[in-house]
Amino acid sequence: MTTLAALPPEAYLWFKTLHIVGVVVWFAGLFYLVRLFIYHREAEDLAPELRAAFQAQYGLMEKRLANIITTPGMVVAVAMAAGLLISNPAWLQQGWMHAKLGFVAVLLAYHAFCYRLMGQLQSGNCHWNPKQLRALNELPTLLLVIVVMLVVFKNQFPTGAATWFMVALVVFMAASIQFYARWRRLRAEREVALDAG
Repeated sequence: MTTLAALPPEAYLWFKTLHIVGVVVWFAGLFYLVRLFIYHREAEDLAPELRAAFQAQYGLMEKRLANIITTPGMVVAVAMAAGLLISNPAWLQQGWMHAKLGFVAVLLAYHAFCYRLMGQLQSGNCHWNPKQLRALNELPTLLLVIVVMLVVFKNQFPTGAATWFMVALVVFMAASIQFYARWRRLRAEREVALDAG
């Protein structure tokens, strides 16, 4: 097996740099992709002459985001992670790495599921409503926080007040987004009712 000593000294740093860049690009794509799904579904409430144009535009944006940004980011992140593990095979013996790889597997499944949803939206067979999609959109945020904490703290994963504060902060952020979306929808309904009255 290749060891760190068999690689150029800067190889580890290149793997790490490109891994971080890949993760940033991947998550940026995941965060925005499901947001586009939400807009795609909300376009169904538009007048028929607008609906088709908006849904076609969202469909195009989804495909480009997924195929040009999100998936290449994932490939770079995973490939560079493999390089890091080749450089440091001892990590594979550590519990924090097992946990991290488990959460990464969940992220990969989430990524594949996004492609499935995208296909359903393209064919008009998506049964997820905007509210459910907003909840789904919070999953990568939670996974990102957990993975980063595992990488930073490794086997000394914290369980004290600071950890629970971070969990509460993520839950608060997710709830705030849901509350804002509900407020915006109710405000739009009130404006429609006022215009009709």
